[in-house]
Amino acid sequence: MISRVMSADLPAHIGERVTIAGWLHRRRELKSVTFLVVRDMCGLAQVVLPAHVRCEIPEETVLQVEGLVVGNAQAPGGAELTEPVLTRLSGPATPPPFDLYRPTLTATLPTILDYAPTTLRHPLLRAGFEISAASAAGFRAALDRLGFTEIFTPKIVESATESGANVFGIDYFGRPAYLAQSPQFYKQAMVGVFERVYEVGPAFRAEPHDTARHLAQYASLDAELGFITDHYDVMAVCRDAIAGMLESVAERGSSAMRLLSAALPWVPAEIPHIHFAEAMDLISRETGDDVTGEPDLAPAHERWLCDWAEREHGSDLLFVTGYPLASKPFYTHPDPGRPGYTNGFDLLFRGTEIVTGG
Repeated sequence: MISRVMSADLPAHIGERVTIAGWLHRRRELKSVTFLVVRDMCGLAQVVLPAHVRCEIPEETVLQVEGLVVGNAQAPGGAELTEPVLTRLSGPATPPPFDLYRPTLTATLPTILDYAPTTLRHPLLRAGFEISAASAAGFRAALDRLGFTEIFTPKIVESATESGANVFGIDYFGRPAYLAQSPQFYKQAMVGVFERVYEVGPAFRAEPHDTARHLAQYASLDAELGFITDHYDVMAVCRDAIAGMLESVAERGSSAMRLLSAALPWVPAEIPHIHFAEAMDLISRETGDDVTGEPDLAPAHERWLCDWAEREHGSDLLFVTGYPLASKPFYTHPDPGRPGYTNGFDLLFRGTEIVTGG
């Protein structure tokens, strides 16, 4: 039995017989030759069938191929398999609802979701998962370097942990309980154990998915640290975590970023910041909008502030600090020098709030 070789490693085995395995990505039948393209987790491998051999195996069927590796500059990665022996590792696959080898997506969202085990294999749909994984890995690595300890907290709780967000109620063996909105209380308690802690886990908010800003369930990246002077210490750690996430995406998700034609933002050594009161004065003066007495930023004003930060500071990221007490959870520290305001902040990115802290 020849050990399996990944598609990306084929150029290192030219002249050898190897075994690859994966999904039949595409079948190209020409007049004198048939090409099979096999997809594994590392990419694509081209298999050349003799002219007299026809392949009736449906696309997305799982295959094992043993063959001789030959250099070919036109093949994926610069090498292909010849003299192949095909072994089917599954039954014939049901054809997907659209061709996964085509570079664009034409299917509607209901079709994608109904056939998700197959449709999510499309490179454009995989890409988001790759970037998400790289982001989470970067978050963990950045905080690990800063001496944080990862924790895992309960997601079934006795009472709400965040004000301003609705909870999902459940029956916990005849007693009322709720899905956790955040690990806030637990991570605060664990600061007394480890000083610096973080968690990557689900958070639940009983808010309909009416907009991209309201998610009933999402992956929450939480951190808590002790021995700080004020919220600017926390903002510095937040900056390092964001930078670490983007570094990881650049390293591990570069191909996915290229597929999506997405650009990574630059993270300055110090992310620019503006106090809530000054931000509201600026919005009122520059836009003419009457925001007097507003306790929070409207989505349109968050977008405007991000445009302002890009113009004035060349930054896609902007901290808004000092939100009013009325708009922040009860545990946010009041600003001792500015009654009615807090030592809290939001981090805005390209018009959307991505971090809340204090």
